Parts: sequence; structure tokens; C-alpha cells
Amino acid sequence: MLDSLIAKEVIDYGLKKGADFIDLFVDQQQFETLSVKSSEVDNISNGINFGIGIRLIYGTKVLYGYTNSKNKKDLLDVVDALSVNEKVRQDVEQSMSFNFEKNIDQHLVHYGLNNNLSLDEKIPFLFNVDQETRALSEKISQVSASISQRSQEIEIFNSEGLHTSDTRNYIRLGVNAVAEDGNKREDSYYSPGAMMGFEFINSLDPKSISENIVKEALTKLDAIACPAGKMPVIIDNGFGGVIFHEACGHLLETTSVAKKASVFHDKMGEKIASSKVSAVDDGTLGNYWGSINIDDEGMATKKTQLIKDGILTSFMVDKLGSMKTGYERTGSARRENYRYAPTSRMRNTYIEAGTDKFDDMISSIDKGIYCKKMGGGSVSPGTGEFNFVANESYLIENGKIKSCVKGASLIGTGPDTLTKISMIADNLDFSAGVCGSVSGGVNTTVGQPAIKVDEILVGGGK
Repeated sequence: MLDSLIAKEVIDYGLKKGADFIDLFVDQQQFETLSVKSSEVDNISNGINFGIGIRLIYGTKVLYGYTNSKNKKDLLDVVDALSVNEKVRQDVEQSMSFNFEKNIDQHLVHYGLNNNLSLDEKIPFLFNVDQETRALSEKISQVSASISQRSQEIEIFNSEGLHTSDTRNYIRLGVNAVAEDGNKREDSYYSPGAMMGFEFINSLDPKSISENIVKEALTKLDAIACPAGKMPVIIDNGFGGVIFHEACGHLLETTSVAKKASVFHDKMGEKIASSKVSAVDDGTLGNYWGSINIDDEGMATKKTQLIKDGILTSFMVDKLGSMKTGYERTGSARRENYRYAPTSRMRNTYIEAGTDKFDDMISSIDKGIYCKKMGGGSVSPGTGEFNFVANESYLIENGKIKSCVKGASLIGTGPDTLTKISMIADNLDFSAGVCGSVSGGVNTTVGQPAIKVDEILVGGGK
């Protein structure tokens, strides 16, 4: 996308301006969104974004800017603007010659936006979901469904001679159903995603999707108030992993570790969780929503064992994080687009499967809460203190799942919760999400098997 001769001139110019390291991130993204609401096409939109990010590193200080132009003068102007207060070098070696590295695409895609299907081949799926959902109950008052598809082409150059490129294809479905009964109103949502093309949507069953979201919405209509207090809690698999992601995962990124803003910054090799807990951040999982072939600094992605049998074994490390902490890079540098400098971020982050059986976990509790489906929440970045809403929860009484409850929330800290996990099921599952941080919003997968936390503060509802 960018002429390599221009890239080298820009990098050499930056070195003359005193930078110790320079990289260019060339980024072109194509978008398409289709949505159906009230049984009609609600939106069809598409577009292309292009830009080039330029990062200059002086010691461990980062200067970052970007432009939407490939023109050499415009790129040099960005370097000038960034380095205006830096000392110019009189004698400086040129950057190394580029050695193009071709990456192996580990994620087979058939129908990305560059090999696209027609709208007539896509929109019927949304109408099928709408019709199947409405047909299941007269209490369903509204259905909306959307498909978001994105193709990203990147090219990276740096002053160490790296030149590489990659193409990434992502797709995500979103379905929302609203159920009403008198003055009671509840909704449910389903939003799977993958590093694939439209073949991912074609692999889904509209009827199964509809049955699941309608069942959830109708069940919640009859929910009773959730009791409050400290009690044992079972957090189900899949999106239950959002608590580990938010309350613990961010504390293991060198973004916070390097600043000693994480309670784990000096705990490497120490026990930080129950011995039942092993956790991973893995960018290599085939066609997963949070996967990448290379990170946004051009390093091949990998599987990173964060916690093993309760022991902290690794952080997630980008180039700057490595320079500041001394830990080896893990292929974890990510950013939303060219407008952001990269930093250490999660990819597919999950607690590994255990050997316990879900039924045994339920039967082990006399009185507690089963959180089947987690929602959003708030987290304190430095301590991992969290407050998460549970979208679908049930009472556990005498070892049995009982009434659906409303208003349940989980309150605690990530580090404390990790130590109180006493059982981990064998039903590992994953869910797609978008994680926001200093380098923007990036695709991440959260995951876990069902886990039992022996004690956690549950906030109740009316």
C-alpha cells in the first residue's frame, strides 16, 4: 500500500531527528453493516478508512501522529511536527534495508468483503431470524438483527528493517429480542463473532438462535428479586469470562505493569490464584474473533500462559512494555486503527477447562446464585475492583437451580476472586467482545468453563 522507498526515506528522516526507533503502520479498513428492525431493513451502510500512523521512540518516550495521505511530504511533515522539540542528530546511520516477511494466514476466509456476496444473499438471514423469533411467542414485541463485517489490510515498516503485511477479516451477528407482559419488559441479546467471512453467518441456525433468546427473555419476565449478601456463586461458561478479562486480564498487560499500576506488577512467579486456575491469552486460535496472524508491531502472535496452577507465569508484552520491564514480547501489541499507537492488549483470553462437572458444582451449594449470563460492569484499572451486572441469574437452593432472579450484580476484586475459585468445570466456551483501552477498541474473545467462587458479594434487586 505504501511505496517502500518512501517508507525508508521517512524512517531515515526520523532517525536524523534523533529517534531511537521508528515504525509506520499503514492501515486500510473496509466496513459493511446490515440491519433489520421491526421486520424491515433498517440500515445498509459501508465505507473505507485509510491512514498511516507514525511512531517515534526516544528512549522510552513515545511520540505518535498520523495522516490520511501516502504523499512523502505529508509523512515528513508528521515527523517534523512530532520531533519539533527533540535534538537533531548530526551523524546518524541510515535505517536497515527492509527484509519483507510474508506471514502465513492461519485463518481461512471464503467470503470476506474482498470476495463479497450480494446483499440479496445476506439480508434473508436477518429476516429469517426476525420471523423465527416473532413466531415463538406473542409476548415478543420487538426484534432487531444486524451483521457487521470488516476487512483490514495492514502494512508495517520499522527502522530495524521489518517490512510485513497482513489481511484480517471479521464478522459479527447481533440479535436482540424484547418481551413484554403487561407492565413487565425484558430483553435478551446474542452476538457471536469470528475472524471469518460470511460463511460464519451461514453456519448459524436462525431457529436455534431464536429459541435461545426467546427462552431467556420470557424466563426473565417472571424473575423475582435477587437476595443480597455474601454467598457462593457459580459463573457460567463463555461470556462469564468477562470478569477475568476486565478485573484480572488488564492487570497483566504491561500497559499497567510498567507503571506499577497493577497489583500484580511484582508478583511474577508467585501464587496469585487458586491452584485450580490456569489462564491463557492466545492469538493463534483458528478463526476466533480475537485472533491475529501478527500483532500491530509486526510480531507473529503466540499462545501466552498467564497463570499456571495459580502461579503467575507471564504478562502480555508489547515493544515499549518490554523496554520498560525487561520481559520478552508476546505478540500482544494491538490498536483499533492508525489513529492509535499500539500497546499491550488481550486477544483470546480465558481460564482453562477443569475436571469438575457442572451438576456437581450446583449440588455443592446449599444457598447461592447461578449467573448464567453476565452483562457489563465497571472496573478500577489499578486494583481490579469490579461491579458486574448478571443479565440472567437463578437462585440455588439445596443443590438445585430454582427461580430466575432479577437485579443481581457481583461485587469484588479480581485478585481476591481468583483465590476463592474452588471448582472449575470441563465445559470451556468462548464469547466475542470489544475491549476498550488506551489504544482504542479491539476485538477480543473472553472465555472460561463454569467456575464456582466460594464467596462473593451479591448485590440484589427489587
